Amino acid sequence: MKILSNPQLKKIVRLAIKEDLGKLGDITSNTVLTKRDRATFHFVSRAKGILCGINIAKIVYELLDEKIKFTSFKKDGDLIKKNEILAKVEGPAISLLTGERTALNFLTHLSGIATSTSMMVKLILHTDTKILCTRKTTPGLRNIEKYAVKVGGGINHRIGLFDAILIKDNHIAIAGSISNALKKVKKLKNRIKIEIEVDNLKQFKEAIKFNPDVIMLDNFKINDLKKAVKLGQKKVILEASGKIDYSNVGKIAETGVNFISSGWITHSSKSLDIGLDLIANPSKLS
Repeated sequence: MKILSNPQLKKIVRLAIKEDLGKLGDITSNTVLTKRDRATFHFVSRAKGILCGINIAKIVYELLDEKIKFTSFKKDGDLIKKNEILAKVEGPAISLLTGERTALNFLTHLSGIATSTSMMVKLILHTDTKILCTRKTTPGLRNIEKYAVKVGGGINHRIGLFDAILIKDNHIAIAGSISNALKKVKKLKNRIKIEIEVDNLKQFKEAIKFNPDVIMLDNFKINDLKKAVKLGQKKVILEASGKIDYSNVGKIAETGVNFISSGWITHSSKSLDIGLDLIANPSKLS
């Protein structure tokens, strides 16, 4: 379940470390502690959820100090309970504390996305509908956030603007109509997935005449979703979108749409509470 190669991950992590260290480094740890101080910590869950990002936390410490030993007890995708030990880090105390927040930021953020996705997926297990994420992601972190969605049981929508055509309301407004926009993309020689967003049943009926691969039903009411499903059954893939969260995902899935896309799982998921706890009294390096 890889989206990024190790070199790409390391590039992201290096930027995060550089952001935190600035030009002067960890002035607190370097003042209060000495280079001879060493310690051992546990990453501990403070809440139940789906773990994601444990290998990125490990990369943080690998890049900071080769003397640090990182031992994982859990893996991405594991269901973790409150107060479970997820990993152990041991080595020079300054380096351990320097990397603490960066490691936890990745781990809590990605675990939060994976957990929210998993909860949403569970709410629609009684249907055939699947959960998609969107491009509403943190700049620079899209690939790892989409990885977290997959860890949570969701499916990735297009990664960017380059891997599928998605005609949205502003495209339609400038092109003049749904028909004008779809006529243009249908002329493309290269076969690429074509999706179009519609806001109402009238637009839906216009769009379906051109046989796009997917029609996105944006902010449709439940009754209109049911009508669109009946009209488009076996003719086109249907995707519901717009202000979808735990409160309404079940009812939307029950209309029979193929997919539900939710930007909420990447831009509004609550970080999973995970902490770094000291488990051994500091000692001096010999």
